[in-house]
Amino acid sequence: MPTTAPTAHALGDVTASDSTLRRFLHGLPGVDAVGLEARAASLGTRSIKTTAKAYAIDLAISMVDLTTLEGADTPGKVRALGAKAVRPDPTDRTSPSTAAVCVYPDMVAVAKEAVAGSSVKVASVATAFPAGRAALAVKLADVRDAVAAGADEIDMVIDRGAFLAGNYMKVHDEIVAVKEASRAARLKVIFETGELSTYDNIRRASWLGMLAGADFIKTSTGKVAVNATPANTLLMLEAVRDFRVQTGIQVGVKPAGGIRTSKDAVKFLVIVNETAGEDWLDNHWFRFGASSLLNDLLMQRQKLATGRYSGPDYVTVD
Repeated sequence: MPTTAPTAHALGDVTASDSTLRRFLHGLPGVDAVGLEARAASLGTRSIKTTAKAYAIDLAISMVDLTTLEGADTPGKVRALGAKAVRPDPTDRTSPSTAAVCVYPDMVAVAKEAVAGSSVKVASVATAFPAGRAALAVKLADVRDAVAAGADEIDMVIDRGAFLAGNYMKVHDEIVAVKEASRAARLKVIFETGELSTYDNIRRASWLGMLAGADFIKTSTGKVAVNATPANTLLMLEAVRDFRVQTGIQVGVKPAGGIRTSKDAVKFLVIVNETAGEDWLDNHWFRFGASSLLNDLLMQRQKLATGRYSGPDYVTVD
Protein backbone atom coordinates (compact mmCIF):
# COMPACT_ATOMS: atom_id res chain seq x y z
CA MET A 1 0.00 0.00 0.00
CA PRO A 2 1.57 3.34 -1.03
CA THR A 3 2.65 5.77 1.65
CA THR A 4 4.61 8.17 -0.51
CA ALA A 5 5.01 11.64 0.97
CA PRO A 6 5.99 14.90 -0.76
CA THR A 7 9.51 15.02 -2.18
CA ALA A 8 12.56 15.42 0.02
CA HIS A 9 13.21 19.07 -0.85
CA ALA A 10 9.76 19.97 0.53
CA LEU A 11 10.44 18.48 3.97
CA GLY A 12 12.70 21.33 4.98
CA ASP A 13 9.76 23.71 4.89
CA VAL A 14 6.95 21.68 6.39
CA THR A 15 7.72 22.68 9.98
CA ALA A 16 8.04 26.37 9.20
CA SER A 17 4.60 27.13 10.60
CA ASP A 18 1.58 25.46 12.10
CA SER A 19 -0.30 25.76 8.81
CA THR A 20 2.44 24.17 6.68
CA LEU A 21 2.85 21.34 9.18
CA ARG A 22 -0.89 20.71 9.28
CA ARG A 23 -1.08 20.78 5.48
CA PHE A 24 1.74 18.26 5.22
CA LEU A 25 0.39 15.84 7.83
CA HIS A 26 -3.14 15.93 6.45
CA GLY A 27 -1.72 15.54 2.95
CA LEU A 28 -0.28 12.13 3.76
CA PRO A 29 -2.19 9.31 2.03
CA GLY A 30 -5.06 7.87 4.05
CA VAL A 31 -4.57 4.42 5.52
CA ASP A 32 -6.54 1.50 4.07
CA ALA A 33 -7.37 -0.12 7.42
CA VAL A 34 -8.65 -3.36 5.88
CA GLY A 35 -5.59 -3.70 3.68
CA LEU A 36 -3.21 -2.87 6.52
CA GLU A 37 -4.70 -5.43 8.88
CA ALA A 38 -4.87 -8.09 6.16
CA ARG A 39 -1.20 -7.53 5.32
CA ALA A 40 -0.19 -7.75 8.99
CA ALA A 41 -2.25 -10.93 9.45
CA SER A 42 -0.76 -12.50 6.32
CA LEU A 43 2.81 -11.83 7.43
CA GLY A 44 1.96 -13.34 10.81
CA THR A 45 1.30 -16.72 9.18
CA ARG A 46 4.82 -17.10 7.76
CA SER A 47 6.49 -20.25 9.07
CA ILE A 48 10.02 -20.15 10.47
CA LYS A 49 12.16 -23.31 10.30
CA THR A 50 14.43 -24.55 13.08
CA THR A 51 17.71 -22.87 12.08
CA ALA A 52 16.02 -19.60 11.21
CA LYS A 53 13.94 -19.81 14.39
CA ALA A 54 17.07 -20.15 16.54
CA TYR A 55 18.53 -17.08 14.84
CA ALA A 56 15.28 -15.16 15.27
CA ILE A 57 15.06 -15.99 18.98
CA ASP A 58 18.61 -14.78 19.63
CA LEU A 59 17.93 -11.67 17.56
CA ALA A 60 14.75 -10.98 19.54
CA ILE A 61 16.60 -11.40 22.86
CA SER A 62 19.18 -8.86 21.69
CA MET A 63 16.34 -6.42 20.86
CA VAL A 64 14.56 -6.48 24.22
CA ASP A 65 14.39 -3.36 26.36
CA LEU A 66 13.94 -5.23 29.65
CA THR A 67 11.55 -3.03 31.53
CA THR A 68 10.33 -2.33 35.03
CA LEU A 69 8.11 0.72 35.44
CA GLU A 70 6.23 0.23 38.68
CA GLY A 71 5.73 2.41 41.69
CA ALA A 72 7.06 -0.45 43.82
CA ASP A 73 10.41 -0.65 42.02
CA THR A 74 13.33 -0.94 44.43
CA PRO A 75 17.09 -0.66 43.89
CA GLY A 76 17.33 -4.41 44.50
CA LYS A 77 14.79 -5.18 41.80
CA VAL A 78 16.55 -2.90 39.32
CA ARG A 79 19.94 -4.45 40.10
CA ALA A 80 18.49 -7.93 39.54
CA LEU A 81 16.95 -6.80 36.28
CA GLY A 82 20.26 -5.33 35.16
CA ALA A 83 22.06 -8.60 35.93
CA LYS A 84 19.45 -10.48 33.92
CA ALA A 85 19.82 -8.08 31.00
CA VAL A 86 23.58 -8.64 30.91
CA ARG A 87 23.32 -12.42 31.24
CA PRO A 88 19.74 -13.52 30.55
CA ASP A 89 20.54 -17.21 31.07
CA PRO A 90 23.23 -17.67 33.76
CA THR A 91 23.62 -21.32 32.72
CA ASP A 92 24.37 -20.51 29.08
CA ARG A 93 27.02 -17.93 28.23
CA THR A 94 26.13 -18.10 24.53
CA SER A 95 22.84 -16.32 25.16
CA PRO A 96 23.01 -12.71 23.94
CA SER A 97 22.47 -9.79 26.28
CA THR A 98 19.37 -7.66 25.91
CA ALA A 99 19.59 -4.25 24.26
CA ALA A 100 18.72 -2.19 27.30
CA VAL A 101 17.16 -1.91 30.72
CA CYS A 102 14.32 0.63 30.90
CA VAL A 103 13.55 2.30 34.25
CA TYR A 104 12.22 5.48 35.79
CA PRO A 105 14.69 8.42 36.05
CA ASP A 106 15.31 7.93 39.77
CA MET A 107 16.55 4.39 39.10
CA VAL A 108 18.93 5.25 36.25
CA ALA A 109 22.05 5.42 38.43
CA VAL A 110 21.26 2.02 39.96
CA ALA A 111 20.69 0.47 36.55
CA LYS A 112 23.85 2.06 35.14
CA GLU A 113 25.92 0.49 37.88
CA ALA A 114 24.25 -2.88 37.37
CA VAL A 115 25.10 -3.08 33.66
CA ALA A 116 28.54 -1.44 33.86
CA GLY A 117 31.10 -3.00 31.54
CA SER A 118 28.50 -4.59 29.28
CA SER A 119 26.86 -3.63 25.99
CA VAL A 120 23.49 -3.13 27.71
CA LYS A 121 22.16 0.42 27.53
CA VAL A 122 20.13 2.19 30.19
CA ALA A 123 16.90 3.72 28.92
CA SER A 124 14.72 5.96 31.01
CA VAL A 125 11.11 7.00 30.56
CA ALA A 126 10.66 10.71 31.10
CA THR A 127 8.40 13.71 30.35
CA ALA A 128 5.86 12.80 33.04
CA PHE A 129 5.46 9.21 31.82
CA PRO A 130 2.95 7.69 31.14
CA ALA A 131 0.32 10.45 30.87
CA GLY A 132 2.62 13.26 29.80
CA ARG A 133 0.44 15.74 31.67
CA ALA A 134 2.93 18.27 32.94
CA ALA A 135 4.37 21.65 32.03
CA LEU A 136 7.22 21.59 29.53
CA ALA A 137 9.67 22.84 32.17
CA VAL A 138 8.81 19.84 34.35
CA LYS A 139 9.19 17.45 31.44
CA LEU A 140 12.58 18.86 30.52
CA ALA A 141 13.75 18.69 34.15
CA ASP A 142 12.71 15.00 34.14
CA VAL A 143 14.83 14.40 31.04
CA ARG A 144 17.85 16.30 32.34
CA ASP A 145 17.77 14.36 35.61
CA ALA A 146 17.79 11.05 33.70
CA VAL A 147 20.63 12.16 31.42
CA ALA A 148 22.67 13.48 34.35
CA ALA A 149 22.28 10.09 36.05
CA GLY A 150 23.73 8.38 32.98
CA ALA A 151 20.80 7.42 30.76
CA ASP A 152 21.88 6.33 27.28
CA GLU A 153 18.35 6.59 25.90
CA ILE A 154 15.26 8.64 26.72
CA ASP A 155 11.71 7.36 26.11
CA MET A 156 9.37 10.37 26.02
CA VAL A 157 5.58 10.51 25.67
CA ILE A 158 3.89 13.01 23.39
CA ASP A 159 1.07 15.26 24.53
CA ARG A 160 -1.79 13.20 23.08
CA GLY A 161 -4.31 15.86 24.04
CA ALA A 162 -2.47 18.46 21.96
CA PHE A 163 -2.09 16.05 19.06
CA LEU A 164 -5.75 15.04 19.03
CA ALA A 165 -6.75 18.71 19.22
CA GLY A 166 -4.71 19.31 16.07
CA ASN A 167 -2.03 21.38 17.82
CA TYR A 168 0.73 19.66 15.90
CA MET A 169 3.30 22.44 16.24
CA LYS A 170 3.11 22.26 20.04
CA VAL A 171 3.82 18.52 19.90
CA HIS A 172 6.63 19.09 17.40
CA ASP A 173 8.27 21.81 19.46
CA GLU A 174 8.10 19.71 22.64
CA ILE A 175 9.86 16.84 20.88
CA VAL A 176 12.53 19.23 19.60
CA ALA A 177 13.05 20.60 23.13
CA VAL A 178 13.27 17.12 24.64
CA LYS A 179 15.72 16.06 21.93
CA GLU A 180 17.94 19.01 22.87
CA ALA A 181 17.68 18.19 26.58
CA SER A 182 18.55 14.55 25.85
CA ARG A 183 21.94 15.64 24.54
CA ALA A 184 23.82 12.52 23.37
CA ALA A 185 21.11 10.10 24.55
CA ARG A 186 18.98 8.60 21.79
CA LEU A 187 15.38 9.72 21.87
CA LYS A 188 12.41 7.36 21.56
CA VAL A 189 9.09 9.14 21.03
CA ILE A 190 6.04 7.29 22.36
CA PHE A 191 2.71 7.95 20.65
CA GLU A 192 0.39 5.80 22.80
CA THR A 193 -1.21 4.45 19.62
CA GLY A 194 -4.16 3.02 21.54
CA GLU A 195 -5.26 6.58 22.33
CA LEU A 196 -4.80 8.01 18.82
CA SER A 197 -8.07 6.41 17.61
CA THR A 198 -7.23 5.99 13.90
CA TYR A 199 -4.51 4.60 11.68
CA ASP A 200 -4.37 7.96 9.91
CA ASN A 201 -3.43 9.56 13.23
CA ILE A 202 -0.71 6.96 13.81
CA ARG A 203 0.75 7.73 10.40
CA ARG A 204 0.63 11.48 11.10
CA ALA A 205 2.22 11.02 14.54
CA SER A 206 4.98 8.89 12.99
CA TRP A 207 5.91 11.59 10.50
CA LEU A 208 5.57 14.32 13.11
CA GLY A 209 7.94 12.52 15.46
CA MET A 210 10.49 11.93 12.73
CA LEU A 211 10.33 15.51 11.46
CA ALA A 212 11.03 16.67 15.04
CA GLY A 213 14.17 14.54 15.31
CA ALA A 214 13.11 11.27 16.95
CA ASP A 215 15.75 8.53 16.85
CA PHE A 216 13.00 5.95 17.45
CA ILE A 217 9.24 6.01 17.19
CA LYS A 218 7.50 3.85 19.76
CA THR A 219 3.94 2.52 19.89
CA SER A 220 2.96 2.62 23.52
CA THR A 221 3.68 2.99 27.20
CA GLY A 222 2.29 -0.46 28.03
CA LYS A 223 -0.06 1.25 30.49
CA VAL A 224 -3.27 1.31 28.40
CA ALA A 225 -5.62 -1.36 27.06
CA VAL A 226 -4.34 -1.37 23.46
CA ASN A 227 -0.58 -1.34 23.01
CA ALA A 228 1.62 -2.73 20.23
CA THR A 229 -0.20 -4.64 17.49
CA PRO A 230 1.13 -6.11 14.24
CA ALA A 231 -0.95 -3.60 12.26
CA ASN A 232 0.14 -0.43 14.04
CA THR A 233 3.77 -1.58 14.02
CA LEU A 234 3.55 -2.36 10.30
CA LEU A 235 2.20 1.14 9.70
CA MET A 236 5.07 2.72 11.63
CA LEU A 237 7.61 0.58 9.76
CA GLU A 238 6.17 1.84 6.48
CA ALA A 239 6.62 5.37 7.78
CA VAL A 240 10.29 4.95 8.72
CA ARG A 241 10.99 3.21 5.42
CA ASP A 242 9.41 6.07 3.46
CA PHE A 243 11.06 8.72 5.62
CA ARG A 244 14.48 7.28 4.81
CA VAL A 245 13.62 7.30 1.10
CA GLN A 246 12.65 10.97 1.37
CA THR A 247 15.44 12.20 3.64
CA GLY A 248 18.21 9.60 3.84
CA ILE A 249 17.69 9.49 7.63
CA GLN A 250 17.03 6.13 9.31
CA VAL A 251 14.74 6.04 12.36
CA GLY A 252 14.13 3.06 14.63
CA VAL A 253 10.84 1.48 15.70
CA LYS A 254 9.89 0.11 19.12
CA PRO A 255 6.64 -1.79 19.68
CA ALA A 256 5.92 -1.97 23.40
CA GLY A 257 3.30 -3.65 25.55
CA GLY A 258 1.47 -6.90 24.97
CA ILE A 259 4.28 -8.82 23.23
CA ARG A 260 4.73 -11.79 25.55
CA THR A 261 5.69 -14.89 23.55
CA SER A 262 8.45 -15.98 21.21
CA LYS A 263 5.83 -16.65 18.56
CA ASP A 264 4.66 -13.05 18.80
CA ALA A 265 8.22 -11.71 18.63
CA VAL A 266 9.04 -13.76 15.54
CA LYS A 267 5.89 -12.45 13.82
CA PHE A 268 7.07 -8.91 14.45
CA LEU A 269 10.53 -9.70 13.06
CA VAL A 270 8.94 -11.04 9.88
CA ILE A 271 6.96 -7.81 9.58
CA VAL A 272 10.17 -5.80 10.01
CA ASN A 273 12.00 -7.77 7.33
CA GLU A 274 9.15 -7.68 4.82
CA THR A 275 8.24 -4.02 5.36
CA ALA A 276 11.32 -1.95 6.22
CA GLY A 277 13.96 -4.51 5.26
CA GLU A 278 17.07 -6.10 6.70
CA ASP A 279 18.61 -2.76 7.67
CA TRP A 280 16.16 -2.62 10.58
CA LEU A 281 16.93 -6.17 11.80
CA ASP A 282 19.38 -4.89 14.38
CA ASN A 283 18.86 -3.66 17.92
CA HIS A 284 20.16 -0.25 16.93
CA TRP A 285 16.98 0.16 14.86
CA PHE A 286 14.36 -2.17 16.33
CA ARG A 287 13.43 -2.91 19.94
CA PHE A 288 10.80 -4.76 21.92
CA GLY A 289 9.53 -2.96 25.01
CA ALA A 290 8.80 -5.91 27.29
CA SER A 291 9.09 -7.46 30.71
CA SER A 292 7.74 -11.01 30.37
CA LEU A 293 8.81 -11.66 26.74
CA LEU A 294 12.40 -12.46 27.65
CA ASN A 295 11.43 -15.44 29.81
CA ASP A 296 9.52 -17.11 26.98
CA LEU A 297 12.36 -16.46 24.54
CA LEU A 298 14.79 -18.14 26.96
CA MET A 299 12.54 -21.18 27.41
CA GLN A 300 12.10 -21.56 23.65
CA ARG A 301 15.85 -21.18 23.22
CA GLN A 302 16.52 -24.01 25.66
CA LYS A 303 13.96 -26.21 23.92
CA LEU A 304 15.71 -25.76 20.58
CA ALA A 305 19.07 -26.55 22.19
CA THR A 306 18.03 -29.58 24.27
CA GLY A 307 14.74 -30.81 22.82
CA ARG A 308 13.07 -30.31 26.17
CA TYR A 309 10.71 -27.53 27.16
CA SER A 310 11.44 -26.13 30.62
CA GLY A 311 8.75 -24.85 32.92
CA PRO A 312 8.52 -21.29 34.23
CA ASP A 313 10.86 -22.21 37.10
CA TYR A 314 13.70 -22.33 34.54
CA VAL A 315 13.75 -18.55 34.44
CA THR A 316 13.72 -15.83 37.07
CA VAL A 317 10.50 -14.09 38.01
CA ASP A 318 10.98 -10.35 37.48
